[in-house]
Amino acid sequence: MQNSKARWFGLVFISMAISLVIIDGTIVNTIFPTLSASLQLTDTQVQWVQESYVLVFASLLLVWGSLADRFGRRAMLVLGLIVFVAASIWAGMSHDAGALILARIVQGLGGAMVLPTTLSLVNANFTGKERGIAFAVWGATIGGMVAVGPVLGGWLTTVSWKLEILSTTISTWRWAFWVNLPFGLIVILGLLLLVKESKTEQREGGIDFLGAVIVAIAFMTLTFGLIEGRTYGWWNQGAKFTIGDYTWPSASISIIPVSLFISLVFFTLFVLWERRRDRLHKNVLLDLNLFKISSFRNGSIAALIISMGEFGLIFAIPLWLQNITGLDALHSGLVLLWLAGGAFIASGAVGSMGSKLPAVVSVRIGVALEIIGIVGLGFFANVSNGWGSIAAWLMIYGLGVGVATAQLTGVIMVDVPLEKVGQGSGTQSTARQVGSALGIAVLGTILFTGIQSYTSSEISGMHELSSYSATAVKGLGDSVGKIVSTTSGGVVPQLSVLLQGSGAPANLGDLIQQKAQQGFTDAVKATAYAAAGFLAVGLLATFTLKGRKPEEHVYQVPEAPTEA
Repeated sequence: MQNSKARWFGLVFISMAISLVIIDGTIVNTIFPTLSASLQLTDTQVQWVQESYVLVFASLLLVWGSLADRFGRRAMLVLGLIVFVAASIWAGMSHDAGALILARIVQGLGGAMVLPTTLSLVNANFTGKERGIAFAVWGATIGGMVAVGPVLGGWLTTVSWKLEILSTTISTWRWAFWVNLPFGLIVILGLLLLVKESKTEQREGGIDFLGAVIVAIAFMTLTFGLIEGRTYGWWNQGAKFTIGDYTWPSASISIIPVSLFISLVFFTLFVLWERRRDRLHKNVLLDLNLFKISSFRNGSIAALIISMGEFGLIFAIPLWLQNITGLDALHSGLVLLWLAGGAFIASGAVGSMGSKLPAVVSVRIGVALEIIGIVGLGFFANVSNGWGSIAAWLMIYGLGVGVATAQLTGVIMVDVPLEKVGQGSGTQSTARQVGSALGIAVLGTILFTGIQSYTSSEISGMHELSSYSATAVKGLGDSVGKIVSTTSGGVVPQLSVLLQGSGAPANLGDLIQQKAQQGFTDAVKATAYAAAGFLAVGLLATFTLKGRKPEEHVYQVPEAPTEA
């Protein structure tokens, strides 16, 4: 039996491994302006730098979680970190969009190896009450690192130092990727020394390669459709979809419903294929019998719904802080540390709660705190007080994330047999990723539609424009609202100057800029309330879960692994 102290030190390195992946998912958001200018990226290329990582990452979680059960969870985690770090070095060395996008695809592949295997190792190395504490650390790490990424990215793009090697100046944005190298090496060494290997005997039939391809296509088309629906149009075509030399026909419907239909077809094929292999008693990528376990099935549904509201708002807050309140990338990232602080404080409280309350009750408390934090943020956010109006609410939200994320994971996985923890981990992680993608799609649509609508309404209602015709005023409001929306608010700080340059009086330009700031803020408020709505539905979904006492959460290990 592994030394107890060594297991807890090993948990530190498991948490550091997941930190690298989570940070990389958010750090790019704050380096995009510098990165785009350095490589002269187009708008489409900027989107693909971010989305290529997310698409691959979400599509392969289930695949790697299952393969880790077969070949070894620690081995898969170490391999994933090696791939992730190597791709990070490649990304930092990129000098054009193509190389960077390819590097991000490989990063997503490595990241998909890391996430489910970290959860599997926690599940396999801790039992009883210790597992609740270990899940708390793991969950708080995810919640906290979502906020740390923008801080680190903001610092790396704000500092003025540059390193010169062989007379070549290295742009600071590259360090946002290269920082993964030293940390990655430390984590790999710690995992090899302090975390024991864990794997399960398998059925006959080899690896389910066809199932892996089918489910990867299903998740890739689903994730693409959910994330890009706002850009390309949910039915009628918006922006033109282009990949390489191919452009989606302009006369046809949008690519989004086609992508979602393909996803539905491949999900159906995947279920049929997995059932067939299970009947033949061969290895399956996903044991559909997992969904016969009520805690796993109902917990995964609740996790998907909660994820829709949990992190969908995070992408909007940095935009508001930088474009409306005037903070730079570094300081807007620092504001998000209030969220991270709340999540890390919660990790300490969860251990105490776990010994006194059923895990599902802790989940409900956490989600309720998230709702309070988001509603408070939406109600009190205002331009005049800036970041000070939302800091305390971000901390309350972070407390909720730290409590709910870890405990919900424990509720989902508590009855999953040992030989299926990789599959279970990958499945519940995938459910959360799909929920996050759906939340970002819906909340993103609410945000950007709201920006245009609220800004137009604010300008149309200005009494200073009463001398102009209603048609002219409405046209001005619609035009300003559209440009504010399409630039994600980036034009707002220069809006007054731009309007003066077009011949508008100075005082009128300032007033219109203020109305645009208020319109953007109102859109953020509406998005916050929608996120709270998703969380409220998720909270209701947790009442389908049994509220067992802590001592009843005994890990169910079968007498012997399933064999052919």
